[in-house]
Amino acid sequence: MSLVDTIKSTLVPIHREGHKFILAFFVASVVLGLIWYPLFWVGMVLTAWCAYFFRDPERSVPQDEDWVISPADGKVSLISVCPPPAELGLGDEPMLKISVFMNVFNCHVNRAPVRGTISQIAYREGKFLNADLDKASDENERNGLVIDTVRGKIGVVQVAGLVARRIVCWSHAGQSIDAGERFGLIRFGSRLDVYLPDGFTPRVSIGQTAIAGETLLAEFGSDKGPVLTRRI
Repeated sequence: MSLVDTIKSTLVPIHREGHKFILAFFVASVVLGLIWYPLFWVGMVLTAWCAYFFRDPERSVPQDEDWVISPADGKVSLISVCPPPAELGLGDEPMLKISVFMNVFNCHVNRAPVRGTISQIAYREGKFLNADLDKASDENERNGLVIDTVRGKIGVVQVAGLVARRIVCWSHAGQSIDAGERFGLIRFGSRLDVYLPDGFTPRVSIGQTAIAGETLLAEFGSDKGPVLTRRI
């Protein structure tokens, strides 16, 4: 392997959404360093964190019409059955809901959990509560996608958090999207909620670490029951 190949395999790409923030952190570090030199190194540590936050690694995405893949890196914080947000137009009947909470050290690039067509995108203003709280799904600012699939309509909701102040979504209604395809991100700490129709069974447990584009969240049509775990 050449030196160039080694560098490429070691460095993780930075998403373009982060370029301006990394530059701003670096400039602030230089200015602070002119005021008091030790502050320069404090700023450089924060600049390095900012670059780490906006990392956008490649993922090996499994492709199966019966599988729902995690849309975010983070911790599975909730598995429940409840009605989806009204703005998604998915009705009032309870749906299987799986939430993945992202802290400020997780990669925040969001990926489609399934293959299909985005039938609508709905944004709703709201509060900025801790995204790890159950009520954050109802009260916080959010942006939802409805994806039409061969297994029915699936909702994916980006939920802002306590620190997050900006939800970014570059996909649009009518767009075809593949499982694992990038569709947005949230700055800086938040959660993703996935709403699934009847027929899906969870394949994760609360507290499990999920990897966007790789971790299997749920499966359709399986005769197996939910994953059983025990804490030691």
